[in-house]
Amino acid sequence: MTDFAQTVKQQADIVKVIEQYIRLRKAGATNYAGLCPFHKEKSPSFSVHAVRQFYHCFGCGVSGDVFSFVGKIENVSFPEAVRIVALKSGIPLPKKEYSSPEEAAEARMRRKLLDLHEAAAAWFEEQLRGPEGAVAREYLAGRGLNADGIKLFRIGYSPDSFNGLRDRLSGMADAETLRASGLFTDAETLRASGLFSSKEQGDGTMGPLYDRFRRRVMFPICSESGKVIAFTARTLETGEKAGPKYINSPETPLYSKGQVLFNLDKARTSIRQHEYALLVEGQMDCISLFLRGIQNVIATSGTAFTEHQVALLRRHTSNVAVNFDPDTAGANAAEKSIALLTAEGFTIKIITLEDGLDPDRYIRERGLEAYTKAIRGARRQADYLIERARQMFPGASAEQKVKAMNYLLPHIRRIPEKLSRDQFAHDAAQKLGIDSAVLREELRQAALKRRDHVEVKSSPLTEVERILLRALCVDDPEHVEARRMAAEALAQQPAWFESLGAFPALQALAARRAADPMEVVEDPAQRALLAEVLLHETRSPGEEEVAGALQQAQERALEKRQRELRALISEAERRGDFAELAILTQQKLEIDKALRQLHDRRPPES
Repeated sequence: MTDFAQTVKQQADIVKVIEQYIRLRKAGATNYAGLCPFHKEKSPSFSVHAVRQFYHCFGCGVSGDVFSFVGKIENVSFPEAVRIVALKSGIPLPKKEYSSPEEAAEARMRRKLLDLHEAAAAWFEEQLRGPEGAVAREYLAGRGLNADGIKLFRIGYSPDSFNGLRDRLSGMADAETLRASGLFTDAETLRASGLFSSKEQGDGTMGPLYDRFRRRVMFPICSESGKVIAFTARTLETGEKAGPKYINSPETPLYSKGQVLFNLDKARTSIRQHEYALLVEGQMDCISLFLRGIQNVIATSGTAFTEHQVALLRRHTSNVAVNFDPDTAGANAAEKSIALLTAEGFTIKIITLEDGLDPDRYIRERGLEAYTKAIRGARRQADYLIERARQMFPGASAEQKVKAMNYLLPHIRRIPEKLSRDQFAHDAAQKLGIDSAVLREELRQAALKRRDHVEVKSSPLTEVERILLRALCVDDPEHVEARRMAAEALAQQPAWFESLGAFPALQALAARRAADPMEVVEDPAQRALLAEVLLHETRSPGEEEVAGALQQAQERALEKRQRELRALISEAERRGDFAELAILTQQKLEIDKALRQLHDRRPPES
């Protein structure tokens, strides 16, 4: 331990430091007690000794000094823990030595930029409280924000002025530093935006600086330590001159949008306590949830989730619940986030809200209890993606199932654990209704070997397909009844035949009039199947043969539905949805009964 660390340890009060993270109560002459921040508990088992300056949890067994506590709860190195304790205890930090003049200049620039952003945040807050901020206050009230929430998140307002912020900050730094802050723009940038015009200076030098943000609600973006490093600005204008609805600060020495998670500074303690993070898209989603009691929430701020953000989050948890907007863009963003998190071994659940509402609107309209219930009903990553595959590739044809499989396989291959990949593939096969043993095994092998697609060759036709194709090609009067039976069944019960590889050809033939069967089927692959059947045909099928084929098709459709219901029943049991369970169980009983009746109608085997 360095001399400085020893000095900090001697001067710091462990009780005061820990009280900045958790609530402690006196439990004797020298002891304090509280709920342990390192594991879930309802009764306090975490103790702090004020004289000996150590802590110990009788629940999970962790113990240590003030540095180990800060290091563990902040997930930082020992030197950083010493620095944090010193700052919290008001102990001046020793002067840092730099390896080069360039490094020292960079450090000075960062300190200046932090000071500028802090001053800008205070000025925006001041403007929100002033007369010009009335329209912004009205907007925020309409979004359910009260004065306490606005103060906590330091929300402000940038007035309709090109020079207001510049004039406030001009005494703090030179023009070069102000330009580097990202809070301002120059005449050339304004002119390129198409929204403004300005005169170029005669000597060709940079024009005067202008405030970047005007007539916008300002949301500070903070570093993990809580320092303001950038802003998101929401316009209050409407029409063409309003510009983008949201704009962020540009990239600066302080801020790179792919390396920051909005609200992590406030949420990290709650994330550790709840042992998972709730990931949303927008800052208003995040703020609304946080202010109503869901405090382990962070946001991507509407940008694509990045590997750097995943690494940042991993320092605090490996469990994430994702609740992005329900529109197509939100679903795609959720899918990309799931992919990144999966590759890093996160356990992921997906929250889907009713009626297509985003998290902000949902919790404001439905309340905390309804949102908490939605969290409890979050679906596993596999269940969400399989359902998305079913929606994107509907239908029961082999072609659609292969497309669904190939959509899922890139997600499956990212899962690090072999057993989890195998289970995902099993669930996918069951819920997608993949009946073919060959197709199921192909999916399983692709998952285990981490391939990202399957190539399934055309399987030979079943006897049912051969009989029905031949029947539907009948033209002679002697077998017209067999053709009528097959055509009526296809028209009235298409679900019986959807899983057959020759279903498109069967549909086309059932609707034909007097045309040549080979001309009716337009798809080349389907035409090839029909040609194979007709080339090997020796006779037309009779009515009894067609009836038997139709019964087999019906049985297979019912058996497929039976498997689907079993999967849905298991899912309802897992969720504890007893109303849904009763409906599904009744449906399965009806399917079971129908199958028994069909089996009883089979002719006895000779």
